[in-house]
Amino acid sequence: MASLPFIFFLSFFIISTTLMSAGAAAATIKLSLSPFPHPSSSHPYQILNNLVTSSVARAHHLKHPKAKADNTTSSLLRAPLFSHSYGGYTISLKFGTPPQTLPFVMDTGSSLSWFPCTSRYLCSQCAFPNVDPAKIPTFAPKLSSSSKLVGCRNPKCSWLFGPDVESRCQDCEPTSENCTQTCPPYIIQYGLGSTAGLLLVENLAFPQKTFQDFLVGCSILSNRQPAGIAGFGRSAESIPSQLGLKKFSYCLVSRRFDDTGVSSNMLLETGSGSGDAKTPGLSYTPFYRNQVASNPVFKEFYYVTLRKILVGDKHVKVPYSYLVPGSDGNGGTIVDSGSTFTFMERPVFEVVSKEFEKQMGNYRRVREIENRSGLAPCFNTSGYTSIEIPELSFQFKGGAKMALPLVNYFSFDGDDKVVCLMIVSDNVVGQGSHSGPAIILGSFQQQNYYIEFDIANNRFGWAERSCA
Repeated sequence: MASLPFIFFLSFFIISTTLMSAGAAAATIKLSLSPFPHPSSSHPYQILNNLVTSSVARAHHLKHPKAKADNTTSSLLRAPLFSHSYGGYTISLKFGTPPQTLPFVMDTGSSLSWFPCTSRYLCSQCAFPNVDPAKIPTFAPKLSSSSKLVGCRNPKCSWLFGPDVESRCQDCEPTSENCTQTCPPYIIQYGLGSTAGLLLVENLAFPQKTFQDFLVGCSILSNRQPAGIAGFGRSAESIPSQLGLKKFSYCLVSRRFDDTGVSSNMLLETGSGSGDAKTPGLSYTPFYRNQVASNPVFKEFYYVTLRKILVGDKHVKVPYSYLVPGSDGNGGTIVDSGSTFTFMERPVFEVVSKEFEKQMGNYRRVREIENRSGLAPCFNTSGYTSIEIPELSFQFKGGAKMALPLVNYFSFDGDDKVVCLMIVSDNVVGQGSHSGPAIILGSFQQQNYYIEFDIANNRFGWAERSCA
């Protein structure tokens, strides 16, 4: 990756040569979510191995990040949500005046939204299946009359760089009356991928409403990022914070590592009220704020309190320090749409996987497939007219239980008669230390669930649904 000075020079040159309030009524926004594709020529085990590696790298990043009223009229904003074989789900958003439509990976584990920016956008290692790096859609600031670079003294600059950011802006000393220096360039890491660019304020347009002066990243250089990111985390720069969302929800369509074009709606509910009515049919558990986090970035994650993990009727004994964040902020469970497979730290994964091995002892382990796919344990089921796999359930604070459908935690390959547990850990592709969230609930395990992030009432809701 290029050095910071080069990024700043390139970004400033490109953008500065092309660049020169929303109403208070409540609203709901609909977006469509979709998944990304692998070519038919790719071997399924290589695809799985890539997604396992990506999920574990994402987990390492999330675990070791670099710091940085009653009823009112509400409205829903809707956007289509599409799944992709590279592991993400995308929504389409419209930025600029006139609006330019671009795809964004929906990510509840980060907060800054950014788009590939200008005709000179460069993305290395972005040759994903069905993704041509030379044809990644980009935003053109010069075609938008509302694009503005963020200055050093703009309070939104401090959202990313902290309150002392002006000390990094030499032309913005307190005695400087007319400061024109821009906010410093950003560099963001996403596990295996990264991006860098400059901050803009832009119009974010929905059919029902336009949000002015929305903080967004104009990325010039990226690595392993096939689309921009729509940040739905808990920090000030996130979409929920900037739009003042009461809640947002989605239903992830089932995917088997291909791009089907089938989508579902993502709903964003705006409004100033905090009515506490629950959505009928949903189970809920409270969100947990990790205020004593050893890393301030942990505060943007959506923590939930997981009380028990059950394999069949067996309550597996997970060390308490992994279920609840300790005084150092390490441990606990987060919900992350940006992770493909659910991640468990090794002590948690071992007790879960060993219980599956015990209850499925009549099936032979297939080490070769485990080595090729990066998943474990895998079992050979050939010769059986029917197979018995114990149920995997998560029980949360308050007693609510999420009993996963079989297809959400075991994958079956019809050619080899092999089933594999679709949960990953450090002991599959490396070893890590106890830091950050111990369990990360990924998007594969959220398939065909209606998922609700009720921000106004600080709770996480779910119900099993057919999402297509």
